[in-house]
Amino acid sequence: MTKRKIIDNKLSTFIGAILSIYGENPSRSLNYKQVCKIMGIKDLAGKDAVQKLIEELHQQGKLVENRAYRYMLNPKIIAQYGPKTQYVEGTVDMKSTGKAYVILDDDSGEDVFIAPNNTFKTLHGDRVKVAMFPKRKDKKPEGKIIEILERKHSDFVGILRITRGYVFVVPDNNNMPVDIFVPKGELNGAKNGQKVMVHIVDWPDGSGNPFGEIIRVLGDPGDNNVEMESILASHDYPLDFPKDVLKEADAVAIKIKAEEIKKRRDFRKVFTITIDPTDAKDFDDAISLQKLPNGHWEVGVHIADVSHYVRPDSAIDEEAFNRGNSVYLVDRTIPMLPEVLCNNVCSLRPDEEKLTFSVVFEMDDEAHIYDKWIGKAIIKSCRRYNYDEVQAMIEGGEGDYKDKILVFNALATKLRDKRTAAGSINFHSEEVKFILDANKKPVDTYITVQNESHQLIEDFMLLANRTVAETFGTPTSKWKNNTFVYRVHDEPNPEKLNNFLRLISRLGYTMDISTRSKLVHSYNKLFEDVEGKGEKNLVEQVAVRTMAKAAYSTDNIGHYGLAFDYYTHFTSPIRRYSDLLVHRLIERYQIENKPSVDKKEYEEMCVHISEMEKMAEDMERQSVKYKQAEYLQDKIGQDFFGLVSGVSKWGVYVELKDNKCEGLVRYEAMPGDYYYLDEDNFRVIGQESGRIIQLGDEVRIRIKSVDLLKRQMDFELIGEGFEHKHSKRRSYGRR
Repeated sequence: MTKRKIIDNKLSTFIGAILSIYGENPSRSLNYKQVCKIMGIKDLAGKDAVQKLIEELHQQGKLVENRAYRYMLNPKIIAQYGPKTQYVEGTVDMKSTGKAYVILDDDSGEDVFIAPNNTFKTLHGDRVKVAMFPKRKDKKPEGKIIEILERKHSDFVGILRITRGYVFVVPDNNNMPVDIFVPKGELNGAKNGQKVMVHIVDWPDGSGNPFGEIIRVLGDPGDNNVEMESILASHDYPLDFPKDVLKEADAVAIKIKAEEIKKRRDFRKVFTITIDPTDAKDFDDAISLQKLPNGHWEVGVHIADVSHYVRPDSAIDEEAFNRGNSVYLVDRTIPMLPEVLCNNVCSLRPDEEKLTFSVVFEMDDEAHIYDKWIGKAIIKSCRRYNYDEVQAMIEGGEGDYKDKILVFNALATKLRDKRTAAGSINFHSEEVKFILDANKKPVDTYITVQNESHQLIEDFMLLANRTVAETFGTPTSKWKNNTFVYRVHDEPNPEKLNNFLRLISRLGYTMDISTRSKLVHSYNKLFEDVEGKGEKNLVEQVAVRTMAKAAYSTDNIGHYGLAFDYYTHFTSPIRRYSDLLVHRLIERYQIENKPSVDKKEYEEMCVHISEMEKMAEDMERQSVKYKQAEYLQDKIGQDFFGLVSGVSKWGVYVELKDNKCEGLVRYEAMPGDYYYLDEDNFRVIGQESGRIIQLGDEVRIRIKSVDLLKRQMDFELIGEGFEHKHSKRRSYGRR
């Protein structure tokens, strides 16, 4: 190769580098000095060469002069020298404004922002392919949706509106940015103003709205049954069991055969009880207790043997899998299994012989475990307790079998202490409950707090779940290579954890996150410190949100929150399909000695039931939100005390102290000043007064308005001087 050819090649590489710089900055005009800085060229000869090459590229038409001696890449060759388009896939989180965010499938980075004009007919929950835009400094990732890979929903619930001859369905879902056009011939008997279910059949090019047909008329908005069914229907959750499922359930034999009893360990004469909420009907767990000759205790955790009655690939089984779990709305339970099974055949009702899958422990007074047994059993519960009855005995009251109840509680307390010492995070939880009248209208609310009677049952269930997972998953297990279903919980999301640390620091608290043990200790210490404080609920709620979402998987990564290396769900097969899967795997491996099941098939099932669990939680939250709005509907103009639970560009969110109802105080409803958002410090600041309102502050509000159908409540702050625990300080300038 000649010397001249080598020089040309080097020059070609140099030119290519310059064009690439312009290609990577297509929206910027750059002079030769800026190009040299990017390339790291500092000597005068090099700078002179770059300047001459840029001028030559301009003469060749590859660069265009944007302004004096500043150039940009010719748009005609951007595809050749510009950044290569990156494609990602993910799930759409649509906003009511029409903009969207795409949550990446592999959770590899920040959500991708999609402007309203780049959403490509996508709807909330769709899986899509996104063409990424070039990354801009200090800007969030942005892209354009180019393909819908999977449409999540085609059916929507909303109110039928007929205006000037045009028919539209206005969806209930706040994540639906467009109304659905309905041709007049597709009304299916629906009338103006009724709540309906509409199916999208087409979205023509050039149309701003999808076209649909009415497939079900739900009824009049505001009717309790209509609203509860609307929540289910909007999630495609079945309102009824198919006829073949009910027929199959009715044919299940209730009487237990003698030959079946002979196969099982007999606990019918052992002291056995259930402890559940007062209104519970599906009793899927019981505990037993007896003293052994060596002075130890035998404690049994007995779980309804649903797998004996619900066989794989049956109509009941297919329906249960599709549902994933039972759903608990405010005024009703939508069961995973037909009522004859969940409330009768499988339910561990008192004074009835019942088949169970059991984990039995031998332990001493310190809850040290000496032996365990996992297998099929038969029990006969001698007493059904509710939590309040047991709590009364724990606190000193009298009751049936009090001595045995106190033994259960003493052992559970020891188990709890060991779990905490090992690094389990003691998340606290409070739940709002409603007292409903005959028409299911809320007349009052109360808050349930997890007390010792709840923890008693929880500790034994946690022990059973962990023991089952360890039995089939540890390196010493004979089944260690077999596919199994685990309940997994990953480490906290670093970004969420950092935001949480900023929040609590503003509230006057600190945490040490240098090691896992110190982080766990800090969490538990924080929960102790906020007890009885105004910010208690806020801190506990946000703490839970810092954690990754627990899920089901065949790949075990342990359970971070519980500090368990192995954990599963075994104790609620009446209401969770995951537990039914676990029961079947135990029977297959331990009792029938059959080979491992297909891992890929079971992982797909794990993904489905994890998604159904999240959906059930969303439906339950929506039913609570509706009842809260309904509860406040006749209290417009009344005053309440609440805690600031959030700040946003719209205003301040306040959660009422007595009933947990959350509403928005818009900035225009904040008296005496103009407030602006200081998002980094979780607060708003008065422009003139310097008054600070931030997360956790106690404020007094007045109910301003309630939109029952949208489940939205607007509040207003009362008076010019409201109470807050933070010092007032003057703030100049705006963020």
